[in-house]
Amino acid sequence: MKRQSSSSNDPYRFYHFRDRDNVEVDMIIERGAFQLCGLEVKASSSVDNSDFKGLRKVKVAHSDRFAYRAVLYGGDTSVSFGEGIYAVPIRMLWESQT
Repeated sequence: MKRQSSSSNDPYRFYHFRDRDNVEVDMIIERGAFQLCGLEVKASSSVDNSDFKGLRKVKVAHSDRFAYRAVLYGGDTSVSFGEGIYAVPIRMLWESQT
């Protein structure tokens, strides 16, 4: 992702989030000064509400800036978990969408 962002005109910054309670998000992507995207990566073929704990916590702190939140996982289908958060098969990063 970082390499792909280098061809964009918009500045991107990449962060990892972990708080003192060890709640974490694998990747926070900041686009410009106003948009954030949170990504969590799971090896599992299924996800549940607990997999979004870190994404929900970061959204509370920066609610006005979050454009997208997702868990990338080893499953087969994209699923909405409400509140603008999704579970998305990680393979979709490489497969063409027609």
